[in-house]
Amino acid sequence: MKIKVLILFASLCFVSTFSYADAVRDANRLLRVTNLGNRFELMALDQTRKIIRTYSSIVNMSVAIALPQNLKNSIAACYAEVYAWEQFEPGIVQILAENLTQKEIRLLIDFYSDRGLPPMEIDTFKNTVAKAQEIELSSIEYIFNNSDSCVERDAELINDFLAAQNLNNLEYIRLE
Repeated sequence: MKIKVLILFASLCFVSTFSYADAVRDANRLLRVTNLGNRFELMALDQTRKIIRTYSSIVNMSVAIALPQNLKNSIAACYAEVYAWEQFEPGIVQILAENLTQKEIRLLIDFYSDRGLPPMEIDTFKNTVAKAQEIELSSIEYIFNNSDSCVERDAELINDFLAAQNLNNLEYIRLE
């Protein structure tokens, strides 16, 4: 009897592992079809530009000096490294695989591949879309928990640059 239970348990684990592996494979495919990696990196690049523009504005308004391009490039390099899609992709795949059924993932793949929706799957699609906010929040939390900050390094680079300009009696950028 114990052997039968053990075999049944092992076979359930084996099927479950295959099922999860299929979900992970399909979640990876969904990310490719939606081009999420490229969209993520474009958003990160846009955010980096805004951060550098803000730093430049603060320095220019404070001490009337423009940040040199090499300093801006150093700041941008940190964000490019910290927010590289490759660092987050496995976690996002896992979030998708854990929150969507394989049927839902495949339905989204078909939808984003312009294959349309079968009428009998409209309710499934609506239920899938209803999960979007939960998946988005989980993804944001994952990215936040698995990314470093460039702010301290940015402030150090900017302060070093300002110090090299021999600006006396000025308060440099402080982290508060």
